Amino acid sequence: MTVFPDVFTEMAVLLLLAAAVGAICIRLRQPLIVAFIAVGIIVGPSMLGWVSANDQVDLLAKFGITLLLFVVGLKLDLHIIRTMGPVALATGLGQVVFTSVVGFLIGYAFGMSPVTALYVAVALTFSSTIIIVKLLSDKREVDTLHGRIALGFLIVQDLVVVLVMIGLNTLGATGDVSWSQAAFAVLVKGVGFLLFVGLAMRYLLPWLLHMLSRSQELLVLFGIAWGFALAALGVMLGFSKEVGAFVAGVSLASTPYRDALGARLTNVRDFLLLFFFLDLGAQLDLGMLGAQLVESVVFSLFVLIGNPLIVMVIMGALGYRSRTGFLAGLTVAQISEFSLVLGALGLSLGHISAETMSLITLVGLITISASTYMIMYSHQLYEILAPWLKVFERRHTHREMGQDAVPDDAVPLVLLFGLGRYGNGIAQTLRDRGWRVLGFDFNPDLVRTGDVMGYPITFGDAEDPEYIKTLPLAHTYCIVSTVRERDINLSLIHSLRGIGYHGKIAITAQLQDDVARLEHAGADLVLVPFIDAAREGADRIMAQEPVQEVQR
Repeated sequence: MTVFPDVFTEMAVLLLLAAAVGAICIRLRQPLIVAFIAVGIIVGPSMLGWVSANDQVDLLAKFGITLLLFVVGLKLDLHIIRTMGPVALATGLGQVVFTSVVGFLIGYAFGMSPVTALYVAVALTFSSTIIIVKLLSDKREVDTLHGRIALGFLIVQDLVVVLVMIGLNTLGATGDVSWSQAAFAVLVKGVGFLLFVGLAMRYLLPWLLHMLSRSQELLVLFGIAWGFALAALGVMLGFSKEVGAFVAGVSLASTPYRDALGARLTNVRDFLLLFFFLDLGAQLDLGMLGAQLVESVVFSLFVLIGNPLIVMVIMGALGYRSRTGFLAGLTVAQISEFSLVLGALGLSLGHISAETMSLITLVGLITISASTYMIMYSHQLYEILAPWLKVFERRHTHREMGQDAVPDDAVPLVLLFGLGRYGNGIAQTLRDRGWRVLGFDFNPDLVRTGDVMGYPITFGDAEDPEYIKTLPLAHTYCIVSTVRERDINLSLIHSLRGIGYHGKIAITAQLQDDVARLEHAGADLVLVPFIDAAREGADRIMAQEPVQEVQR
């Protein structure tokens, strides 16, 4: 019997407790996943027994997972895989195969059934893209060589987990049907599903997004609705909501609105995922921990040590330095939220027991906590272990020749917000003088003119801090804003300086009175169009040759 008068009060208490424990975790530099699972354990039947709103929490948890897969698909950047070449695919697939095989053998040695051992082994292969991107961003290492390689093989892992989910749902739906018939049915449904999405991408989505983007709220609402609709369609076709949501995200990934949409959805996703981890924690039976302690420690050590080692072996064989291999390898030293999703899927299909799910969750808690510290202090760890890590390095590290710098044509030199007459004039002048320009504007009509203008234009909001985090800042020389609104420009400056951007910032002011405030906020250059134009006009007049004699 619940201690709260109604469900609303219970949910309010859960949120307050999650916020309090989350604050403690942040102080300890732990990811919030650990805090949320801990709250689930505290309020679950193993301790306080407060949770009774199981249906509501479960529904919100399903929303969170659907949105998670949608955002992953939305941000699927195949360009990273192409630019990293063989290393992303070789490392991603090699690590998945190695971890799956060795993990299966360890599970089988502990007396697990083949199906249970396979689930545990596959769950150990996936690393948390969300946690890794967050940690690398905090350390400003996303655009380093090891950061780009890590993102490449994390994308490979994300693709593999989607394929695994499709296979598991097929396995769960076979019943009395033969494997060949089930596989054929999945193939037909899959082709039909992808054909429908492909036609929508070609004929429907560009026009629809262009129309809806005039309202940010409507664009976000459509993105969520589209993701949930394809998730429901995926369930109807016998796949899963995760697969459908992932495909929905991929269908929007090639549009100029993907970064703006993804930035707006990030906070919604994180809030809804709270309930997924609360639900997982509430299902964790503390009475089983003693019986599973040995297994959880062994599997955790395998993930913390074995996964980085196989990455170092593969990258060393491909010609990378031991330092690069070590720093990239540490990013796979934990299991991810996808591992927990996979375990929850297996539990719902009846393939594994609650004890196995508790084991996977416990390994997740241990590895996520430990790997956070390993990544935070990765450079110090390398200095300590460097003498023993040279064995993973070939004599000639040819792969790193010129890799630490991004090719000139891969990243724009100037990011320019606001492409009205003044902004476009600046962009065209910079291009004429050999500078690279990437334009951003809030007007969807201007976004469609990118090819005509001669430089790429994408849909972007200078006032959105989450969107600013998605920009390619590491190799950008200058960011220019020709937006006239002072508050938007102040927000842009604070966002850029807050995430550690040290390049030049040029801001446009509408009034002379705003110049001092923008400079105090951190702008390196403040442009005042009318005053600057007047001075330029005067300079051009004064540059003319003086007339010696005026003709009457």
